[in-house]
Amino acid sequence: QVQLVESGGGSVQAGGSLRLSCVASGGTFSNYAMGWFRQAPGKEREFVGRISRSGSRTYYADSVKGRFTISRDNDKNTMSLQMNSPKHEDTAVYYCAAGRDVVVATTTSWYDFWGQGTQVTVSS
Repeated sequence: QVQLVESGGGSVQAGGSLRLSCVASGGTFSNYAMGWFRQAPGKEREFVGRISRSGSRTYYADSVKGRFTISRDNDKNTMSLQMNSPKHEDTAVYYCAAGRDVVVATTTSWYDFWGQGTQVTVSS
């Protein structure tokens, strides 16, 4: 098992930048692929991006490609989401998750462990 805690959320102007972090504890971080998801009020939790166990592979939702970047540091048990040029529609609670390392892992069902989420509000 692994515990995940997100941080770095807050308010940001459209076109600015924000960096979210996820810190893992209580498990072997490098055993898990990691993902970022987000959920806006009244909406389903949606996939943002994922990163493989080693960090060598990333995959992003079309809505954030070219703007968001996921990275991980297995020595520090951390994963980050760099949000560049955020838009108002990026406003949501962002969750990090740990799950199975398969390329098709773009839905919540592939992930076993979740953080509590951090609010990101993009002003416009």
